Amino acid sequence: MAHVADAGSDAAVTDRTPAAAVAPAPAGTSGFTAGTIIASLAVLAAFLAAWQWLPAMAGVPEFVLPPPSTVWTEFLRMLANDRLLWHAGITTLEIIAGFALGCLLGIVIGFILGLSPKTELVLSPYILALQIAPKVAFAPLFVMWLGYTVYPKILVAILIVFFPVMVNVLTAVRTVDPDMVNLARSFSASRLQVFRMIEYPASLPPLFAGLRIAATLAVIGVVVGELVGGNLGLGYLLTYGEGQGNTAMVFVTIILLTLIGIVAYAAVVLVERRVLHYMPKAQHVSV
Repeated sequence: MAHVADAGSDAAVTDRTPAAAVAPAPAGTSGFTAGTIIASLAVLAAFLAAWQWLPAMAGVPEFVLPPPSTVWTEFLRMLANDRLLWHAGITTLEIIAGFALGCLLGIVIGFILGLSPKTELVLSPYILALQIAPKVAFAPLFVMWLGYTVYPKILVAILIVFFPVMVNVLTAVRTVDPDMVNLARSFSASRLQVFRMIEYPASLPPLFAGLRIAATLAVIGVVVGELVGGNLGLGYLLTYGEGQGNTAMVFVTIILLTLIGIVAYAAVVLVERRVLHYMPKAQHVSV
């Protein structure tokens, strides 16, 4: 049976050097500048302009592809009449809960498997089976068990978030430089000290790589749950808009879900830069 670490090696981001032993990077190799911000806004403006006028010029009906002006008008209407903020708040809380619980479970299981190869051999077939099984298929089952509550959505998010975090932590622990561990043991370091001083710091960069992925997957998990069995949240509004043939409402919910995902991702990146402040700027990512 293949190990979980082997199955997820493509998703894992590891570094055999200790987290603190990094070389300084040249200044100005990363980070946004005024020029990059202006260029990014120019791309957005060009996209919105093309979206506003090109479909009409091509004869695409507005009910098929509404322009941004129509989507904005629908957003204002939903804000006034459809309790949009309430639904957005429900979805946001579900995303936070699913992300937090899924990451916590992934971190704990990742360290347990990484520090105990025998435990990995015992549990890896079941973890792989859970990962291979389509997560969408669990959503109706969770609704049947737990009803039309927030819990099925959170559970789907936990399932989707868990694996990338677990694999990154597991692979990071397994790829710690053994010479450093042996050196620490030669100075009579205890098992806890080796974990605290070497294995845990070395796992932080890959852990945050997994958290960045998980931040976006949590949004997908919650929306899947709301689409299958929701009566609240943006996923429910998405289904409602589709049923009413209101394409503008569908676009509003998609845009809001995208913004929530961007904020979640940005929050993880900000925490990562505060925690891993000792790393060169060139090793921090913008996306």
